[in-house]
Amino acid sequence: MNSRQADAPGPGSLDYRPLAPSRPVEVRQLYSVHYFEYTGSYAYPGERHDFWELLYVDKGMVRVTAGEQVRRLDQGQVIFHAPGEFHAFSAAGVAPDLVVIGFDCRGPAMDFFRERVSHIRAEERALLGRIVAESAAAFSTPLHLPSVTQLQRREGQPFGAEQLICAALEELLIRLVRREAQPAPQDGPQGGDDGVFAQVARYLEQRLDRPLSVEEICRDNLVGRSQLQKLFHQRTGGGVAAYFSQLKIQAARRMIREGRFNFTQIAARLGFQSVHYFSRRFRIATGMSPSEYERSVKMLSEGAGPLTDDCANNVDDCIFPFPPSPLTIESDSKHNSLPHH
Repeated sequence: MNSRQADAPGPGSLDYRPLAPSRPVEVRQLYSVHYFEYTGSYAYPGERHDFWELLYVDKGMVRVTAGEQVRRLDQGQVIFHAPGEFHAFSAAGVAPDLVVIGFDCRGPAMDFFRERVSHIRAEERALLGRIVAESAAAFSTPLHLPSVTQLQRREGQPFGAEQLICAALEELLIRLVRREAQPAPQDGPQGGDDGVFAQVARYLEQRLDRPLSVEEICRDNLVGRSQLQKLFHQRTGGGVAAYFSQLKIQAARRMIREGRFNFTQIAARLGFQSVHYFSRRFRIATGMSPSEYERSVKMLSEGAGPLTDDCANNVDDCIFPFPPSPLTIESDSKHNSLPHH
């Protein structure tokens, strides 16, 4: 039997031929993944480098210098800086939370992102959340420290974590390019569980200044108690009480960074029964007291950077619609109401 006969497909078999997938967007290297929480007066003097960088405003607003242009970015917007472009930013009076990712991605498709500012939608925001969560698990270098110039692998990082980071970043880039080629329909009213979750989440965000019972939430949103609790466990990994407490702590952190209120005023504005109770809840959620947190943010804004350790990547209360691990709080599952603040 000659070689051609040996290679020929047998009876009943198909002559499969491989296709090498096209990869117009391919992330080759990661330079940085950061989640920053800055004060309302922070200003970064600027830099330029030979790789791409994206800056996403998760909370607040910033003024961004990109080459010769100065732009204002509001919450939910992202800007891309091309290799070699000078860029700087400053807070616009409101304490911003920012995601910054430096990466190498070449090819003609990347021309789309030059001088590009886009609004981020829910599915794209989830991809950013995945990038930050996987980075916290993959790297021991703190996500909140601007002086970090090289990512260090965490010993025993989850299998495939770095590949998932690149895959999520590539998907984000592809989605943004597709939107330009074929605009997606505008976000409209949501149905089913997605709509209920979004409705209740907005309801809670608008009532951070008061205590709420589960009965109140159910009554005002026309949802059953068991459905509500099941939905929040599915989406966040914890109950509605943990989610509401997390929103309050997020708001407290922003208010501390803005520096307009003292701790007693912040506690009152967020519906805590006393500043001591607020401090205890804050420590449970963040691992530090409000005053310790205030000092760490001030150090960061002054360029010194906070004290770091291998547990610095605490991302539970960042940009995630579905936090990787819910806040652990003294709870409430035995009771009919949320913790009284």
